Amino acid sequence: MRSADNKILVIGLRTGRLANRLVLFANVIGFAAEHGHRVVNVAFHSYAHLFESTRRDIYCRYPVARHRSLFDVIPGMAPAIRKTRIFYQFIRQASEWNDRFPILGKSVFTLREVSSQTILLDAPAVQSRMAGAKIVFVHGWRIRAPESVKRHAEKIRDYFRPVAGLEAASRQVVGRLRQVAEVIIGVHLRRSDYRTWKQGQYFFPPERYAAWMRELAAQFPGRKTAFFACSDEPRQASEFPGLAVVIGTGPPIVDLYALAGCDYILGPPSTFSQWASFYGNKPLYQLRSGDDRVERNKFRVSHLEEIP
Repeated sequence: MRSADNKILVIGLRTGRLANRLVLFANVIGFAAEHGHRVVNVAFHSYAHLFESTRRDIYCRYPVARHRSLFDVIPGMAPAIRKTRIFYQFIRQASEWNDRFPILGKSVFTLREVSSQTILLDAPAVQSRMAGAKIVFVHGWRIRAPESVKRHAEKIRDYFRPVAGLEAASRQVVGRLRQVAEVIIGVHLRRSDYRTWKQGQYFFPPERYAAWMRELAAQFPGRKTAFFACSDEPRQASEFPGLAVVIGTGPPIVDLYALAGCDYILGPPSTFSQWASFYGNKPLYQLRSGDDRVERNKFRVSHLEEIP
């Protein structure tokens, strides 16, 4: 349903690393696509060069702008802006000041996360709060629009297509596995920061992942399986004895999109595996306990609504 008053949704806060920023950006885009709004996200500058839709647009706009801005045309200007983060700092401060001192009235509104409660952009009460505003600063992490993401998933996927070289590299990884196996299973071993995050609740040793992988492989009788395993720590195929495994060694963006090219995805709760599931439209199972049993019928495609 399109609104009569088209708004500009401005993401005013950086949230974590690549996958976190993709998930938030995608939710805001989904909501914008549903209602005919536009999006500006200079908080995405660190990763804009990785995607066809954002690499030449200093404002990282959705829908993709028909014309380049003056800042993008003047040689050296866009890289300088990204390096200094001056646009982001200005917008972050503007969104915070507008929240505290809304001197512009209802025309500019800051939707700010103030607690651990998720804000659903699709909710009528939230839409009512921003009614009448022409500019809405989206300031927070726990902001989602699951129904809009589902309805506009293909538009979102198209927007976040990686640049050609990175896309080819990720496809090559999975392509090699398809030459030797019928079922490709992607495994995300999140390790470094999970040692301490939530008291290590999702920090599992490689041998436990190997056991889960064997458990899942057994559920494809008569079909040869192979695994693509990626991690934020160096891994060795020898850690997974008896399994056909290729270890991801590329930059995070290549591992992420290679994971999206697999048939099934397995890993602890993380926006990294959620994005791979969503982008590739592939079923995901999120490991929440060392005692989990991996069952094929429990895998589901993520629509980016969950917050790890």
